[in-house]
Amino acid sequence: MKLMIHNTAAKLIAIRGLRSIGQGAMVVDLTLYLKDLQWSGSLIGSVTSAAGLFGALLILLVGILSDRFGRKRFLVLYELITFFSALWLCFTTQTLVLILAIVITGFGRGQSGAAGPFSPAEQAWLSCYAEQSRRGQIFSLNTAVGFAGMALGAVIGGLPGLYNSGSPLLAYRPVFFLIAVISLLCTVILLSMQDRDEPAEVSVPGVEQRPEKKPGANPEKEHIIWYEENWALLKLALVNSLNGLAIGLTGPMMAYWFSLRFEVSTQEIGLMMAAGFFLTGMFAVINGFLAERFGMVKSVSWMRVAGSLLMLILPWVPSFTLASLIYIMRNSISRGTQGNRSALTVSLTRESRRGLAASINALSNRLPSAVGPTITGYLFDAGQLSLPLTLTAVMQLISAGLYQRVFGGYDKQKV
Repeated sequence: MKLMIHNTAAKLIAIRGLRSIGQGAMVVDLTLYLKDLQWSGSLIGSVTSAAGLFGALLILLVGILSDRFGRKRFLVLYELITFFSALWLCFTTQTLVLILAIVITGFGRGQSGAAGPFSPAEQAWLSCYAEQSRRGQIFSLNTAVGFAGMALGAVIGGLPGLYNSGSPLLAYRPVFFLIAVISLLCTVILLSMQDRDEPAEVSVPGVEQRPEKKPGANPEKEHIIWYEENWALLKLALVNSLNGLAIGLTGPMMAYWFSLRFEVSTQEIGLMMAAGFFLTGMFAVINGFLAERFGMVKSVSWMRVAGSLLMLILPWVPSFTLASLIYIMRNSISRGTQGNRSALTVSLTRESRRGLAASINALSNRLPSAVGPTITGYLFDAGQLSLPLTLTAVMQLISAGLYQRVFGGYDKQKV
C-alpha cells in the first residue's frame, strides 16, 4: 500500500535528513577532536554528560510550552543555536568555548537527526500529520532518513584524518563550517512552513477514542482520560530509565573506544560508523513494516534483545574488522527501532498533550544517559575497556523484557 505523506510532514523529515548529516560527522569527530587536543577520557566523558543534563533540563519545558504555543518557534531556535555554536568552533580551541558549545547543542551525542532537547516539539508536530494506522511507518521513515544522513555525515567525519594540517582546528574546521551551513538551511525551510494545519484524526492505543477537551466537557470523563494517559506515561518513563543509562555508557563514547582498543584512524572509524548508520536506516524501514505486521512493541523488544546479545560479544573480539561488523549489526538492529518507539510514545496521549508525551519519553532516556559518559570516561582511563560495554548489554536485555511486559498489550489494540 502506498504511504501518503502530508507536505508538512515531508518537510520535517527532509529537515531531519539535513540535520543528521552534521550530527553523523560529530559522532565520529567530536571525541577524536578533543583527544587530539589532549583532553583526558574523564574530561571528555564529563562534558558529554553535562550536555545530556542540560538537554534534559530543557526537554520537559519545551514539550509543555510547545503544546501551548506551537512547535515551529522552538525548532527555529534550536537551528539558530546550532548555527552560532558551530560557527564559534571554527575559530577557537579554548576549553571554555568548546565546553559551552558541546553542552548547549549536544554535539557528538548521535541523535539521528533529532532536534536535541527540542525534539519533543518536532515529534509532536510530525504526529499531527501521521494517522494512527500509518504512524509506525511514517516515524520509521523519519528515523531511516535521519540515519541515512548520519551515514553520509560519518563519511564526511572521516575526512580530517586523511590529511595532516598541523593543527586539529584546521583539520576539523570544514566539518564545523558544514554544520553551520546546514543549520542555516534548516532555519530557512522552517521559516517557510506553517506551524500546524488541522491535525489528522487518530486513535489512542489502549484508550478509547475521545474528542479533545472543549468548554463544557464532562469534567469526570476528562479526569479519567488524564489519569489513563498519565499512568501510561509514568510506566514509559520508568522503563526508559534503565535503557537510557545503558545508552549513555557507550553511545557517545564508541568512537573513542575503537580508537583506544584498536588504535585505528579517524577515517576507518568514520567509514565503519557510516556503514552502521546506513544499515540502521534500512532496519528502520523494515521495522516500520514489522510494526504493522506484528505490532510496534514486539518489533522493538525482540530487536533490542538481539542487539544486546551482540554487544555482549563485542568486547572480546580480537580484530577491528570483526568488531566493526558486530558493532554495525548491533547498532542497526537496536537503533532501527527508534521510529516505532517514538510512534508508541506519541500514541499514548491525545494531540494536545503529545509534546508532553515526547518530553517525558526523551527526559526519561536523557537524564540517566547523561551520567553514563562520565562513568565510562573514568573506566577507560583506568584501563577498563570491556566493562561499560558489558553493563550496557545486560541493562538493555533487562529493559527489553520490561518493555515487552509493560507495553505488550498495546499491540493487541486495533489501530
